Amino acid sequence: MADINRDDDVIEVAFPPRFGYGERVVARSVIRNDGTYSGKDIGEVLVNKGEIGYVTNINTFLQQFYIYAVDFVETGHRVGMRAKELCTLDNLPEEVLNQLGERVAALRQLGAGKPSGGSAA
Repeated sequence: MADINRDDDVIEVAFPPRFGYGERVVARSVIRNDGTYSGKDIGEVLVNKGEIGYVTNINTFLQQFYIYAVDFVETGHRVGMRAKELCTLDNLPEEVLNQLGERVAALRQLGAGKPSGGSAA
């Protein structure tokens, strides 16, 4: 079994989670199956960079890291991810929103048309 990289002295759980339940996030990189995702081959792509998902659960790993269960609606995958693999779409800092200018409206629409578990009537 490969060694687990614990990122040395970083203890994320000493601080509040970076993302909240239901928060819209985007994948910062391609995520492949490391063998923990049932029904997919090891190395198979689960999430592509730029895919939008919603945080459905927050847990910890090795009493050191937060693991965010992210539901990627378009692919139907629910994947456990670290904070460094995600970026928020809902809670961007004010200075970032100011730099985006008119593009903020388009950003707010990304992933907004997707169902969030409720039924459409």
